[in-house]
Amino acid sequence: MDQVVEKASRSSIQLDRIGILLRIYIVAVVATLGVLAALSVVAPQQAPREAWVHAVIVAGFAIVLPLRLRSARRGSVGALRAVGLIAAVLLLANVVEAILPDFAPGWMRVEMVGIAVLMALVIFFVARERM
Repeated sequence: MDQVVEKASRSSIQLDRIGILLRIYIVAVVATLGVLAALSVVAPQQAPREAWVHAVIVAGFAIVLPLRLRSARRGSVGALRAVGLIAAVLLLANVVEAILPDFAPGWMRVEMVGIAVLMALVIFFVARERM
């Protein structure tokens, strides 16, 4: 009985950590959209169409990830797997886009690397949860 309680407690801690990372991710996404909006007015060359497309897609995942985490908290293994897979896609996409020459302005490359690091941590905690 104690092992079941201990496992549930560890599981809750891992999911809480993932939740914190996703909240940071959402703040970064909202901030990025705000910066893009401001730059579109004052320095349009710093807010190209590619940056907007990237930001909107990343914002879409900022809606989906917390919903999947909520299902994972209710015990859905598939939802937890989805969180890990989405995080892996975001990690890969952000790394690739950050290293593509002339894809995005420098400030956004920093944001992309930051999101990649957050997603690497999400993957780490999903993997720990699955073990």
